[in-house]
Amino acid sequence: MSGLVCGVDEAGRGPLAGPVYAAAVILDPARPIIGLADSKKLSERKRERLAVEIREKALAFGIAFASVEEIDRLNILQATLLAMRRAVEGLAVVPGQALIDGNRCPVLPMPARAIVRGDASEPAISAASILAKTARDAEMRRIHEAYPEYALDRHKGYDTALHRAALRLHGPASFHRKSFAPVRALLECRG
Repeated sequence: MSGLVCGVDEAGRGPLAGPVYAAAVILDPARPIIGLADSKKLSERKRERLAVEIREKALAFGIAFASVEEIDRLNILQATLLAMRRAVEGLAVVPGQALIDGNRCPVLPMPARAIVRGDASEPAISAASILAKTARDAEMRRIHEAYPEYALDRHKGYDTALHRAALRLHGPASFHRKSFAPVRALLECRG
């Protein structure tokens, strides 16, 4: 069995809109990356810079997502675990172990260990958190181009006053999570 370890994390569990993303990263000990940290603790600029470096220096990385339809059908926890499994399956190199941020592990073909706040303590999980967050942010900016009235470039689909106002004004769109209470309540009002 391989002695390689991959770190796995997600981005976008809480928003009212957009897919949930996950990334898996196997770091190369011979090519250290300075400044890895929980993606939420980094500025957008620093995250973007580190994402490029991770893609260049990692032994392998995989980025995957679960769609809004899968989130609504399965629930956000199961969709997150599905995205994590897809990210690990997307690795070009098979690790011997997976370290998962949080308290639940997806079903994987190798041993996996959940680490609460692992994105702050395990460099490979930090790297995964950065890749998941930057990939999801890029997708939300892409959706914003088609639907600028929702201002997704500003809040990335999270439950903010600006997003709620746009939802009330324009109604939920295809990229909104209809199983999430604020969106479901609006649909029921309009129904």
